[in-house]
Amino acid sequence: MVGIRVARPDDYDRIITVVDEWWGRPVSSSLPRLFLDLFWTTSRVADDDQGLAGFLVAFMSPAQPQVGYLHFVGIRPDRRRTGLARTLYEGFASYAQGQGCQDLRAITAPDNRDSIRFHEHLGFTASAPVADFNGPGRAMVIFRRNLSKEPDGAPSL
Repeated sequence: MVGIRVARPDDYDRIITVVDEWWGRPVSSSLPRLFLDLFWTTSRVADDDQGLAGFLVAFMSPAQPQVGYLHFVGIRPDRRRTGLARTLYEGFASYAQGQGCQDLRAITAPDNRDSIRFHEHLGFTASAPVADFNGPGRAMVIFRRNLSKEPDGAPSL
């Protein structure tokens, strides 16, 4: 059984100790502490009887209040392909829609085929790689999903 709850700032220490291992490569620099210090109320943590099962770091844009941004999702390897990532994403989508967001966004590297397939499976549209998006030589794929076309009333977390 997995329980999902609103993240807390002190969850950062649990997350950062496993994130590189879960990815099989260094990714922790993409998840600085400020995300859980400042955006914990819109982020989620999933726990099971073995501890941390997954997490989602997401927030609504202060500059563009109609946009919700999904920054990072992590699922413990033995919990992948169980629907947990989808549950975390859809929970945030419902919450963001309830807060007036009309659009969800996320990004990934063009060579991250698994992320591209995952987002497209959840109804996101993927752009062609945008050259220099994250600085010189750092192209990214931008995902968008329009929430204004989705039915209201989906359960939120």
